[in-house]
Parts: sequence; structure tokens; C-alpha cells
Amino acid sequence: MSAPLNGSSQGKLVTVFGGSGFVGRQLVRTLARRGWRVRAAVRRPDLAGSLQPCGTPGQVVAVQANIRREHAWSVERAMQGSDAVVNLVGLLAQSGKQNFNDVMNDGAHLIAETARALGLEQIVHVSAIGADAGSTSSYARAKAAGEAVVFDVLPKSVVLRPSVMFGPDDDFFNKLGFLASLSPVLPLIGGGKTRFQPVFVRDVAEAIADAVEGKAAAGTVYELGGPEVKTFRECVEAVLAATHRKRLLVPLPFPLAKFQAKFLQLLPNPLLTEDQVELLKSDNVVSAAATAEGRTFAGLGIEPTSIEAELDAYLWRFRPHGQFDRKPA
Repeated sequence: MSAPLNGSSQGKLVTVFGGSGFVGRQLVRTLARRGWRVRAAVRRPDLAGSLQPCGTPGQVVAVQANIRREHAWSVERAMQGSDAVVNLVGLLAQSGKQNFNDVMNDGAHLIAETARALGLEQIVHVSAIGADAGSTSSYARAKAAGEAVVFDVLPKSVVLRPSVMFGPDDDFFNKLGFLASLSPVLPLIGGGKTRFQPVFVRDVAEAIADAVEGKAAAGTVYELGGPEVKTFRECVEAVLAATHRKRLLVPLPFPLAKFQAKFLQLLPNPLLTEDQVELLKSDNVVSAAATAEGRTFAGLGIEPTSIEAELDAYLWRFRPHGQFDRKPA
């Protein structure tokens, strides 16, 4: 049986499920920089060419894998010979056959079962702050179920729960920047009081890589949040500052937001879903218990990055004149 990895990672192989996604791209770069050989398991390896420059020739390879039960053979093939496994696969919105339970619960179960069958004692599983079996959000319930099945199959696994993430390709601050570039009015769902602890995607990648290398406590759930807690209103204001725009901020009660989401979620790339409105009813911050027990960035020796240090670097594209726009006096 393989033990949690320690020491040099030079030449060791890690399989990253979801390696071409937002977190995956950062993680592949981080692992390659640390000397790992990386096998990125993705549904469409033909669209994952951008991963190749993340390492030296041959260090990063994209392979096809589908985490549905009927394609279990592809999951096993992707893991063959691996020293470690990371599961990053997740959904922000359901569409067609892509639903929360199949992807984030049953898919996680299949990955854990396959890892055990191949002799691994643990995987690193990325979930989210807010994962809760009793939540009114289907997303949060599926995340909690995924964590439970991973620990049931491989009790020594490490689960990482980030708060809302920011970075060049994020789905949160970029979406707010896009809306700010189009509309003179921005809604504050639930009055904009929901609290977040925005976390830089590269910091999350470093934490995942540390867990892969055995630097995290086995059988533990870590909660990852940035250095500051911000309300939804404050997040919107930070986006407006970075995009050099002034917009009217209007409180939008949850019932009305959910009614609007009923139609917005029909778009190919939904601006808002009913389930996301449910998520916004709960704060998304690191718990007092995780802080007290050292199950945070501090416990991994990582100093998280401030949101103000990064937003300007990629939200400039939503400014009135792009990167050449001058900040209003």
C-alpha cells in the first residue's frame, strides 16, 4: 500500500482529475515546478494543449477520462502507475446530464474506489466551504456527499475547502466585472450582506500540492480563506474600483433574486442560478473550529494573498478603455 508522500517529488507521477480547469491549470504548473510528472485527466484532452508549456517536454500529459460509472475503465487507466491522485472535478451549474450528484458525489466515489483498488491509501479531494449535508443548496449537499464517500473509502484522504476563489479566469469576479461593464445598476442579492473570504487560486494550488506531498494531516478537512473577510457588497465595490466604474448598487431580496435566476439559468453560460441564490443565504468563510485547530493556510505554512493585490492585474479588460484607462480622480 502506498503511504502519503514525503521527501523529493522528482520523477513521481500524479494524476489530476479536472486538470484543465480553473484550479487545475494552476495546480499543474505548481506540481510541474516542484518536479512532478503530471497526468491531467480530462474529458477533452484535445482541448488541453495549453497545459503542455506548464512543464518540460513530456512532463505534463493530458489523457481522456470520464468519471461516470459507465466509463470507469478510463478512470482506472488514468490512474495506472500514479503515486498520488487529486480530484478537482466540480460543477458550478447543472446542465443536461451534468448534474451535481453524478459529478461531485458519485464521480468522487468512483475516483476514490479506483485509487484504493490500485493500492493508494489516500487522495487529495477539493471541495468547497459551505459543503453541508443539511443545506438548502443542491451544490452544497453534493459537495458534502462527495467528501463523505471519499473518507468512507479512503479515510486517510485530505479534503481542501476553499472559499470563493479569485484569479485571471475566475467565475466570480470576472462575471461581476462583465456585468459592471454593461449595466448602470448592479444588484446586491440579499442586500449584499453575505460574507466571503476570497482566496487566490495560486495559493489554493500551493496548498493542494503540499497535501499531495504529505505535508497535510491525513484524514483532515482544511478550510482555505484569504486574509480578509468581505461582504458581497464589498466584493462588488472592489470590482468597481478595479474596473474604474461607478454603478448604482441596488439591494435585491432573495425571493426576487430567485425568481430572476429561474430565467437567467436558462442561458448557455448562466449569470445566476436558483441554487446559487440558495448558497448566498449562508456566509462562505473559514470556521472558528478550523482556525483553532490549524486546519487552514496557517497550518500549511502558507500566507494567503490579498484580493487587492491581484484584481487590477486581470480586471483591467472591463475598464472603459482597457489597460490604458486612467483611474478616475
